[in-house]
Amino acid sequence: MTGSQRKRLRIFAAALAFLLIGGLPLGPSSAAEAESPRPPGFTEIIESQQDAVVNISTTRKIEGSGPELPERFEGTPLEPFFRRFFGGPEGQEGRKVHSLGSGFFVSSEGHIVTNAHVIKDAAEIVVQLKDRRQLEAEVLGKDMATDLAVLKVDAEDLPTVEWASGDDLRVGEWVLAMGAPFGFENSATAGIVSAKGRSIQGKVGSYVPFLQTDVAINPGSSGGPLFNLDGEVVGVNAQIYSRSGGYMGLSFAIPAQVAQDAVAQIKESGDVEHGYLGVALQDIDRDLADSLGMDKPQGGLVAQVKPNSPAAKAGIQTGDVILEVNGEPVSEAGEVPHEIGSYRPGDDISFTLLREGERLQKSVTLASLAEARGRTDTQEAEPQSALGMELAPVPEELRQRRPLPESGGALVKGLSKGPAQNAGIRPGDILLKLGGKSVSGPGDVTRILEETSSGSRIPVLVQRQDQALYLALRIP
Repeated sequence: MTGSQRKRLRIFAAALAFLLIGGLPLGPSSAAEAESPRPPGFTEIIESQQDAVVNISTTRKIEGSGPELPERFEGTPLEPFFRRFFGGPEGQEGRKVHSLGSGFFVSSEGHIVTNAHVIKDAAEIVVQLKDRRQLEAEVLGKDMATDLAVLKVDAEDLPTVEWASGDDLRVGEWVLAMGAPFGFENSATAGIVSAKGRSIQGKVGSYVPFLQTDVAINPGSSGGPLFNLDGEVVGVNAQIYSRSGGYMGLSFAIPAQVAQDAVAQIKESGDVEHGYLGVALQDIDRDLADSLGMDKPQGGLVAQVKPNSPAAKAGIQTGDVILEVNGEPVSEAGEVPHEIGSYRPGDDISFTLLREGERLQKSVTLASLAEARGRTDTQEAEPQSALGMELAPVPEELRQRRPLPESGGALVKGLSKGPAQNAGIRPGDILLKLGGKSVSGPGDVTRILEETSSGSRIPVLVQRQDQALYLALRIP
């Protein structure tokens, strides 16, 4: 061995001895690294809570099972043959559509929480428990504004979940979802809370400050519980953001506090009351903030005040900026419906407004959302299935923009295959007359249809944008 080799060997031996004696740790580089957090195990939560989670199967009936028989075949020897292919009004029972969802027991007597959209228009609801029992359920009540419903099954001594108390859930916390995505029973997925207080535009859940998570939620998971690490329900899984129809990394849940209040009201009265202000709001961008003399974009800009609404009576004006609701700062327009929806009709609410550069206070006595709409949530859009139309009363703001009668008309909200679509009626049209009789609302359409002979053709007057036109409608 040369002198150079002996020197290198002595250096290596000294370094090894230094490490073994304790000069530097051979494991993690520090105590902090040794105690670094790891993803939690969810086994105990799943085992203790899965019996309280149920699968919900619904059946709804769709009138009409196929396209309409072309007129050229009517009254010909070929009519019986084509009737079998196309279907027809005589002896046609329609078809059944099945859908899936999830839910969970909140009482040992059989009360189940789920989403309102899961059981909407259902003719039959069947709940399957973890032990494979299947029970028929009745709807105690639902609320489309919060997208919540309460069902009841006839059973006792059922396992239940525990609601989380308080609103101390923080962004970044681990959460666990349970349900039946795509019908795969007793599935669990996990992730973290990505954000709180999200506003999602739409008719369903418009009054909810959603929890945003990255937990995988798919069709069939709606209505299932979202647990924290203590096994408490912090939310009800409700929606996803998707361009494909499946999970894309964003899911939304109704916070436990919102759900508890809605469930308590439904169990007590079968309905949920929400306050109504009567304004249309928009967010404020940098340019708008600058034009309004604001230091930064914040609050909700009042774009419209509904006539005779609580806001109008209190003196709130178009162009006002809502900065605070009952002392709570408003960062963006979507926060205002969340706040208003949490109060009851008759409550007095204080608003801090910015008007022409000056701050001022307004006190508003809230009205009822259901009364302002002129109908309950279950009556919000009456489907005219015989014609393939979904109708609703004409909103006041739309009436102000179009040359319409002071009262009356029915808004076409949606179309399916049927006589209305064949006649050239389009979504957004407003029905003014049917068979020469004036239409004052969706209920008139049903009444007129009942008084009209089947198989006849009648004229229908519609308002399309600023143009009125007649179309020929065949009554099935």
